[in-house]
Amino acid sequence: MDNVTFTPPAITDLKDMLQKTVEKYGGKTAYQIKDENGNLISYTYNMVYSLVNGLGTSLLNMGLRGKKIAIIGENRLEWEIAYLAVVCGVGIVVPLDKTLPENELKSVISRSGAEAVIYTEKYQDALTRIKFSSHNDLRHLISMDLKRHSGGVYSLTELAQYGKHLLEAGFDDYLKAKVNPYTMNIMLFTSGTTSQSKVVALSQNNICTNILDMDKTWDISSDDVFLSFLPLNHVFECTVGFLFPVYKGAKIVFAESPRKIVKNLHDYKVTFFACVPAIYEMIFNHVSKSLEKVNMLDRILDLKSKYKDKSMEEKKEIFSYIHDMLGGNIRYFISGAAQLDKDIERRYRELGLNIMQAYGLTETSPIISLSSNEAYRLGSVGKAAPSVEARISDPDENGVGELVVRAPSVMMGYYDNPDATAEVLQNGWFYTGDLARIDEDGFIFICGRKKSVIVLKNGKNVFPEEMENIINKIEGVQESMIYGKQYGQDKFDLRIHVKIVYDPEVMNRVYHLSDEKEIKDALFQQIKAVNRTLPKYKAIRGVVISKEPLIKTSTNKIKRQEELKTL
Repeated sequence: MDNVTFTPPAITDLKDMLQKTVEKYGGKTAYQIKDENGNLISYTYNMVYSLVNGLGTSLLNMGLRGKKIAIIGENRLEWEIAYLAVVCGVGIVVPLDKTLPENELKSVISRSGAEAVIYTEKYQDALTRIKFSSHNDLRHLISMDLKRHSGGVYSLTELAQYGKHLLEAGFDDYLKAKVNPYTMNIMLFTSGTTSQSKVVALSQNNICTNILDMDKTWDISSDDVFLSFLPLNHVFECTVGFLFPVYKGAKIVFAESPRKIVKNLHDYKVTFFACVPAIYEMIFNHVSKSLEKVNMLDRILDLKSKYKDKSMEEKKEIFSYIHDMLGGNIRYFISGAAQLDKDIERRYRELGLNIMQAYGLTETSPIISLSSNEAYRLGSVGKAAPSVEARISDPDENGVGELVVRAPSVMMGYYDNPDATAEVLQNGWFYTGDLARIDEDGFIFICGRKKSVIVLKNGKNVFPEEMENIINKIEGVQESMIYGKQYGQDKFDLRIHVKIVYDPEVMNRVYHLSDEKEIKDALFQQIKAVNRTLPKYKAIRGVVISKEPLIKTSTNKIKRQEELKTL
């Protein structure tokens, strides 16, 4: 790979970003897509720019200037074309969670005031019903899958083509449209039920600041290949896995499914992958099982110990067999959106796989801190990004307190919710709701969510995420949730309990158990062994088991309040 990185001039907005990328990298491949037959189709940045301008021109011609336009669907080229078309001169983009059931989809469309929605075929029937229901402003349905307008539904493909004709005829309003980088241009719904979720208002300046921070921290060039997997409505994927590679003129490819991620890493020769801890655990398990099949696991474990102090490049040579399994080109594995287990992080790096953490929230566009090759520490989410000031509010004796930040990437506020905005934005500082500590070298360590911390009667704090990482290592445990249960009549007298989701197959194979009561007893014995390694105040007093997955967000975070209602 060419290590010479071209850094384009600072960008003012996303339209400016796209134009500068096209000027520099217009003939380079922007996307590589598999068609129905598995053949690879390439789209250059010039082709992408033409589609964006065509679609944007048609949207303006439909009377959508300054309007809110929602997008929902799986990760694909059309999703990203739609996003760019809206933000580069039409109106306000509203990315929606593709897992929303119809009743919640109806609610967010109503709350957002969206007048058009661009979607994949899966949502056709639900959106038709929503459009003709009351209490929403929805007027236009635009399908990513239709090749031609049909039944009152627009085809994105045909709109892009028609827009090109309008441009040729001299209708150049879209090309001339000015973008104000300091007004709300992106509306994002936070995780949670629609009645509880807040709407984050972001400007293009918020997003562009984040992009420039990543560029200053990571050595990325137009030769890099980004694999997109996390939902694009999530700002972590949208900024890191979509807009950032567009800024760099890099190539974007799309993962086919969770099970095919390792194959996709290999087939596309991926160099950069940003994802959540659960996927990195899955990849590591895949690698371990593959090594077992060829009787190499013991040898690799010996080599890991022998060469643990070697450089990342030296480890890559030593463990080339493993790197080749993942395509042989991985330069960055970025973990975000949840806490990465330190053991998993250490094992990756022992094999020369450059895994690093980044941290942020929807409200911060999202990056607050990130690790790099030069600034890395095991268990840390890195140092504050170049444009971010970070400090700890009201630290305890261990230096743990709420992380607060000040940066141009911090949201404008919660849309139409001044009270909620005032709670988190105070005197220019954003209160993240995360408990953390910052060491003497500026590395940030996240301890857990402030709202999920269990405060015991003796004043001790229990961080659920920390204990869940330990419980999840028990054989047969798929996932767990630590919670406090009231003891007696005193509401402040809490005991630590855990809900465990177990794997029936593993319980049968390893423990030779299938009866639920016996499974619970066996797991409780394992919990007692864990208790002996913990301070007494952290001891787990009760266990609930289930085969059903925990209720989670689209990025695999536990919805704790909703789970507690089921207990």
